[in-house]
Amino acid sequence: MKTRYSFGGDEHIFVEVDEEMSLEAFFKSLSMTNAVRDSQIAGITEICPANASFQVKFDPDVIAPDDLMAELKKFEAAAENAEKTIDTRIIEMPVLYNDPWTHETLMRFRERHQDPTGTDLEYAARINGFESVEAFVAAHCGAPWFVSMVGFVAGLPFTYQLVERSRQIEVPKYLRPRTDTPRLTVGHGGCFGCVYSVRGAGGYQMFGVTPMPIYDPKGEQSYLKELFLFRPGDIIRFKAIDRPTYDATLAAVEAGRFTPKIAEVTFSLDAFNADPEGCNAKLLEALDG
Repeated sequence: MKTRYSFGGDEHIFVEVDEEMSLEAFFKSLSMTNAVRDSQIAGITEICPANASFQVKFDPDVIAPDDLMAELKKFEAAAENAEKTIDTRIIEMPVLYNDPWTHETLMRFRERHQDPTGTDLEYAARINGFESVEAFVAAHCGAPWFVSMVGFVAGLPFTYQLVERSRQIEVPKYLRPRTDTPRLTVGHGGCFGCVYSVRGAGGYQMFGVTPMPIYDPKGEQSYLKELFLFRPGDIIRFKAIDRPTYDATLAAVEAGRFTPKIAEVTFSLDAFNADPEGCNAKLLEALDG
């Protein structure tokens, strides 16, 4: 991986660790952004991490652009050798796959889709080589997902499944974006999953919906201590549920009685690369235990 540094206008520097997503690129980017934050370089006003890159905003009246560029490059060597282990959380998210709300929405926008005759789930299952939608759903919720970035809209997590690269689910985005996506839709585009925190436009394939809020500007959910639920490095276990369970969970959410299953865990990239199945089993054991 060759890191690319470039200026973005007069007040930004963009650092691309890799052109494609990988956990190695994520951890290198995370190490560098943590180092930038801890350095407290005068003039830096904002650090925006992404899946395999990050952007720094700065005040050019405080620090010259070339001087800041030189400072940022100093952090790369240390990031190469940084320990790829983080203390994080695994969070269970119930999902009603093939729900009526995303189904109604996707059918309204079939002219924007690669396969106007089917559904998003049917299309995703077919192009990923699964025999049925049920088999695809089993794979989707069969291994945890790593939150590599939070953004696009408030609190939306981009997720990357913790499986070998050959097993990664990949589905292109819509040919043209939709003008509507139900709130809390579980979607997928490219190699990334996501959960739409609010209703709005979108182009990711829609697989289902969760009753579990992940963005709470009104402060109504006791488990949302902060404005957003997710932060980079979190791990999600999607759990398939039926309609009665969805309705019961939604009622608990609306009554302020819902609390998701969350466990504190340590994630090691080296341990995952050595034994993905064993690493995932330990993560799920921590959640279920």
